[in-house]
Amino acid sequence: MNKTLRISFALKNAYRVNSILYAIRQIPFVKKIVPVNLYGVRGPKIFANILSVIWEILSAFLGKFLYFITMVMGVGILYKKVPSGPLFLHILVFLTVIGCFTNTFMFNPTRDKYYAMILMRMDARKYTLANYGYAVLKTIVGFLPFSVLFGLWQGLHPGLCLLIPFFVSGMKLAAAAGRLIRYEKTGKAPDENHLGKTGWTAFAGLLAVAYGLPALGWVLPAAVSAVFMILVILCGLFSIKKILTFDNYRDMYQQLLINSMNQMDAAKNAASQASRKVISVETGISSRKKGAEYLNELFIRRHQKILWRSSRKIALISGGLVCGMLLAFYLRPEIKDHVNGMLMIYLPYFVFVMYLINRGTGFTQALFMNCDHSFLTYPFFRNPKFVLKLFKIRLREIIKVNLLPAAVIGAGMTVLLYASGGTENPINYGVLFVSIICMSVFFSVHYLTIYYLLQPYNAGTEMKSGTYRMILWMTYFVCYGMMKLKMPTPVFGAMMIGFSALYCMAACILIYKFAPKTFRLRM
Repeated sequence: MNKTLRISFALKNAYRVNSILYAIRQIPFVKKIVPVNLYGVRGPKIFANILSVIWEILSAFLGKFLYFITMVMGVGILYKKVPSGPLFLHILVFLTVIGCFTNTFMFNPTRDKYYAMILMRMDARKYTLANYGYAVLKTIVGFLPFSVLFGLWQGLHPGLCLLIPFFVSGMKLAAAAGRLIRYEKTGKAPDENHLGKTGWTAFAGLLAVAYGLPALGWVLPAAVSAVFMILVILCGLFSIKKILTFDNYRDMYQQLLINSMNQMDAAKNAASQASRKVISVETGISSRKKGAEYLNELFIRRHQKILWRSSRKIALISGGLVCGMLLAFYLRPEIKDHVNGMLMIYLPYFVFVMYLINRGTGFTQALFMNCDHSFLTYPFFRNPKFVLKLFKIRLREIIKVNLLPAAVIGAGMTVLLYASGGTENPINYGVLFVSIICMSVFFSVHYLTIYYLLQPYNAGTEMKSGTYRMILWMTYFVCYGMMKLKMPTPVFGAMMIGFSALYCMAACILIYKFAPKTFRLRM
């Protein structure tokens, strides 16, 4: 068993090391000084192995910390009418039930399992037991410090805090044993990535119970949660026998992994076909413009469904929400002061809102899938003058698309501020409106800039840039963090307007200097 675990770790580590080395070579400016034969050089491979080990350790704790701080504690602070301890357990219990069939490890068809059990013909039973045992142990160790830390913070008994990691593992063990029994009866290998209608219905229902009931002022009593956790732990212990004695791991994974690989290929083809379906095929679409303007106008007209239709829907919904708030002011005048105070302090919250509704990522993906994917193979398309000219044209178009909902939201917030009692300084109306517009422009510039500077797709339309993914994640976390920020609207609005202007200037300079070299197909 130990030998199997070492081999599986070596296989997973080799895959991870190669991914790290590939990502290093994709970092701008680093590629010039890093040799092509990097994969065969001992020094970088040792460095990548060290990073891989560090990531393995961090993955045991970092994900659990983020889980508690966002899904449990982060959402829990919204509920003021229920006691914190029972609320903490209530959310945790139902999210754990969701996790037992959406995050199983055993029934997640990953590439390292495919390489090990299908291509290398490793003993499926030994491989599964070794890695699943390690995953369960990793779950217990990762959950333990944060269960105690956050549990004690919410006023729970230390013994109850110590039960949480074993409850989470017990739930996963019991669910795994149940799925193995189901496979013996039906012969169908379960795939956690394809839940089906029943699975998604259960997911939505449990999520509604986890977060919806506390909003109504009701949570599971702490004693009920504790008894349920103990029962699950006992079920998990009994389930270990089934997991150890199950004999059909080879047949189950043969079905699960091969089907999954085939589905991945089918998904790529389906995504490509879906992207073509949203393109207008009207033969009458044409343009009187020339050069880059001609190419851009044809693209915009053929992609109305992706771009303007969704923008109009968002604008319509935003306008409806504003009208709903005005009606609420009429029916319940007492809420005006509260809304007025929020509008003068919670402007940073709208950074995350504008991040969610911005069409930048959809625009750039459509650009590559249905235009640049083909044109980047022609030398003229990579000509520096043409690249810069097309960038300016595309930037103008995506700003126009995003400005429609931004203008509705900005104007709506200004109207709500006035209707809720107004402000002594009339400049605040302008700051509120202009700052929302600047947020929209910022995201438009941001996504198009990183697309041109990092161009993350290869000829097979697969995203291959780790740097691009990292920037997307950083953008998400920064925008999410803005929701925690409270700052007077005039101050934050002025800062946002100034930052957006500086960012746009910096982006144009970077595009001018580097885009002609970086805007290319990845290998």
